Amino acid sequence: MPRFLVQRTFPEGLAIPVTADGAKTCLGVVENNAEESVTWITSYVSIDHTKTFCIYDGPSPESVERAALANGLPVDSISAVRVLDPYFYTGVAS
Repeated sequence: MPRFLVQRTFPEGLAIPVTADGAKTCLGVVENNAEESVTWITSYVSIDHTKTFCIYDGPSPESVERAALANGLPVDSISAVRVLDPYFYTGVAS
């Protein structure tokens, strides 16, 4: 499954409470994503909560964008990505 990095801007800041309501919000996102065969892997949030950098698996950038729209989430950009792990190179012979 292809992997994507989605960048988002939240001018007022992203606020998901660490409560049952916050958990319900996240579960709703997961359920909406499933409609597009998209899986939310993880997200990184800037210190000021105005930017997120989210990793998703999905069939296409368009499916990731449709999932975002279903969730009412902004999309600044969607980039196909692959993992670059510094430990990958430890076993490579020179």
